[in-house]
Amino acid sequence: MSKALFLDRDGTIIVDKHYLADPAGVELIPGVRAALQRARQLGYKLFLFTNQSGIGRGLYTLDDVLLVNARMETLLALASPLFTELCIAPEAPDQPSLYRKPSPRFIQEMIAAHHLDPAHCAMIGDRSSDAQAGLNAGIRSIAICTGEHTAETWRQHALPGVEIHADLAAFVATLS
Repeated sequence: MSKALFLDRDGTIIVDKHYLADPAGVELIPGVRAALQRARQLGYKLFLFTNQSGIGRGLYTLDDVLLVNARMETLLALASPLFTELCIAPEAPDQPSLYRKPSPRFIQEMIAAHHLDPAHCAMIGDRSSDAQAGLNAGIRSIAICTGEHTAETWRQHALPGVEIHADLAAFVATLS
């Protein structure tokens, strides 16, 4: 069985610029490239799992999201394909959804499809919905402080069982 990291995009890999639709606005969070490279060297499969409610709100299109993702991958400059699979949940919070975090459905489907060991999988993100998706899927749930929350606000709002790390690089440094 394989091991995997499920990664939020905005606030985890790239700076969260709220409803980013222009690839020119993509800015990597410091240390992310080396962290993703290290995770891959350790044998982790990488999965991108991102809520993009701007699509459901009519602010941008799926094509815009794909262009932003492509720019992110270009800036990361790691061997392709970087992500084994990706899930873009386009629904706004008030719309019916199967995949919008905190739903664990994407994680559960990928665990089954790729024969992943849940004991060696983690969901990493900067928002409570990311943390809850990991908990809901029964995998490690990692809260990082490069987006919506600082370490202090995570501690105030942390869900039981959620690990708090400064950033993606700090978490990956704990892996073996």
